[in-house]
Amino acid sequence: MWNRTCLGSFLDGQAAAPSITSSPADAAQEGTKLSPRLPLYQTHVLVMTFAVTRFVFLGLSAGASKASLRFSSPASPRCINTRPFSRPIKTHSRRLYSTTAARTAKSFGSAVAVAVIAGGASLFALARSRDTGSSNPTVKAIVEAVPTALQTGSEPVPNFAKALEDLQAEFPESSIVSTDPSELYAYAQSAYSQFVGSPHTIVVHVRSTEDVVKVVKISNKYLVPIVPYSGGTSLEGNLSAPSAGSICVDLSALDKIIAINESDADVVCQAGVTWNDLNETLKEKGIPLFFPLDPGRGATIGGMISTGCSGTNAVRYGTARGEWILNITVVLPSGEVIKTRQRARKSSAGFDLTKLFIGAEGTLGIITEATLRLAPVLPSTVAVAQFSDIRHATNAVCDILNHGAALQCVEIIDELTIKALNRYGTSARKWPEKVTLFFKFQGSDNVIQETSRYVESVITKHGATDYQLASNEQESEDIWQDRRNALFACLAYRPGCQGWMTDVCVPVSRLPDLISAAKQDFEELGLVAPIAGHVGDGNFHALVLYADDAELALVREAVGRINRKAIELEGTCTGEHGVGAGKRNYLLIELGEGTVALMRTIKQTLDPHNLFNPGKLYPDVSPPSDTNASTEGHVISNTKPASSKS
Repeated sequence: MWNRTCLGSFLDGQAAAPSITSSPADAAQEGTKLSPRLPLYQTHVLVMTFAVTRFVFLGLSAGASKASLRFSSPASPRCINTRPFSRPIKTHSRRLYSTTAARTAKSFGSAVAVAVIAGGASLFALARSRDTGSSNPTVKAIVEAVPTALQTGSEPVPNFAKALEDLQAEFPESSIVSTDPSELYAYAQSAYSQFVGSPHTIVVHVRSTEDVVKVVKISNKYLVPIVPYSGGTSLEGNLSAPSAGSICVDLSALDKIIAINESDADVVCQAGVTWNDLNETLKEKGIPLFFPLDPGRGATIGGMISTGCSGTNAVRYGTARGEWILNITVVLPSGEVIKTRQRARKSSAGFDLTKLFIGAEGTLGIITEATLRLAPVLPSTVAVAQFSDIRHATNAVCDILNHGAALQCVEIIDELTIKALNRYGTSARKWPEKVTLFFKFQGSDNVIQETSRYVESVITKHGATDYQLASNEQESEDIWQDRRNALFACLAYRPGCQGWMTDVCVPVSRLPDLISAAKQDFEELGLVAPIAGHVGDGNFHALVLYADDAELALVREAVGRINRKAIELEGTCTGEHGVGAGKRNYLLIELGEGTVALMRTIKQTLDPHNLFNPGKLYPDVSPPSDTNASTEGHVISNTKPASSKS
């Protein structure tokens, strides 16, 4: 399920499908063992019959599937992506929700034509066998003679027409199953993604785990892919339909908080609950606890788990891959429902299946519920300091963290971002245009004062100037609000431009090397790219601005360089945004063939037909010689921020 993670609402695919049939060579070998010498005329007739039957069936199936989807239902108000986009949208060439009898006839004619070609190829093989003096051609020779371009083997043939019939019978309410073209398109898009997603074939607005099970069983019956959706704020093309089409399972209505266990400091909720709504509910009820993972507003629990999210609090509380997810309820590709463990804080009962699904991006199962660990709300305040460059600021942070200072957050923004903030005009102050660290201290008044004194003494050794500790809660909020506004200020820095957000992470000590290399690339390519990041865990984002296609090409080059440099520095191409379709081909470089092969093995074991979010996460069989950065990142449009306390 997909919604974003760091910088959330304004920051929240096509892997090789696992093979489910033998290769042509294997089939030939196996066939030779079973029938080494078929009579010549029987072999020819067998191949002709198979070719004609298969390709005519494919043509009829494709035409019927298209023709059956001429339905319409009222547009759902639940999808956040129905607003017009700032860029022209290229619709997918295969729009399964719109068809004509002519297209059906064309599909049928194409199938017959391919069948005739296949038959001709088999005749050619027959003639060739006679020329060589062989009395009977081997099965291997005939298999090799038949065109194999359309025989994908690992790609099942979905039957959307039958799937739609069963879904409408299972969910008779008109608002549940939709084939409205506007919804099919909107639910394939992220509000902030660089990717223009291919539209789905069907959207199902589920209301419970049981509903998800029904959809998954129909998916299995008719081999129809499934793409989960919850918050609609994913970053890396996670919501797009595969080329064959898909059922989009909309989980946004699963937004209930099921139980708050205050004495145990945990909460049970559905996957569509947003983290900020959860924390607001706890606050309204007077419960002094909160869920500390804090991507941007609008990120849902299911999507946060699926992408392995983090946020500004990661310095103190870690990421979704820590111990904050006690258990999850998951619908597997088989339709079976599992709960990964009980509610206890710790367990040694087997390996941790919960973590198998964290970061799996909906490819192994659909998360419908989760039990989350909560943390106590503690007093906090904010401080800022300026540095002459990124390296001095980062070295200061390493020094502070290695001595155990009580930091909740430590953020870095460069001098260009500060300049953009000053020009933006929402701040009550004018910041010195230098590299700036934003600290958030946590604890009692005495702890905060002691931490502040220690931090000031350390950063002074690293050349810090203008250190300021907020004097009260309002000043603290105002300072932190400037950090929140950094993205919007940078977008406004070049009016009319769009921004491509990067997401890389390295060991903290290597962060200056990475940022320095990135800045050098931006300068060399003539790009404007303000930088902000979570310096406490080595994660940074550059918002690379561009005004036209020529600049976009340069942006793609820069993004590719940054990703490769991060991996070279023992880091990752994605610190918190996930892989999706955008960065999957970097995984072989980052993780190695053995690790990726194991990931594929797990995927194929749980989802042998590759129906769950196909084309995401898992890289191609071999990495391209020069990974194309055009399949990464996301565009951010210039919109004013809503008031936020996150």
